[in-house]
Amino acid sequence: MIITAIREKKVLSFTYSGHPRIVEPHVYGINEGTRQFLGYQIRGGSSSGALPEWRRFKMSAMQNLQILNEAFPGRRNSPSGEHSSWDQMILVVV
Repeated sequence: MIITAIREKKVLSFTYSGHPRIVEPHVYGINEGTRQFLGYQIRGGSSSGALPEWRRFKMSAMQNLQILNEAFPGRRNSPSGEHSSWDQMILVVV
């Protein structure tokens, strides 16, 4: 579902750490041996700060994953100009 959402530039909905999240998926890959994705959280809840904001999510901790019928335009600029490091990037939004 993550790969489909990145390719089609569709927003995801899921629960993570007890909070509902609405996220634009940008990078799917492996970091420290764990499948994760980096997304720009646009709505929902979070215990780690205000939104919107970049967040990294472990696939194994996500629940109720759904692709919404809401598109996003593509890449967003990150404050540093580059995304965080990965052991392996599988797919990046264009």
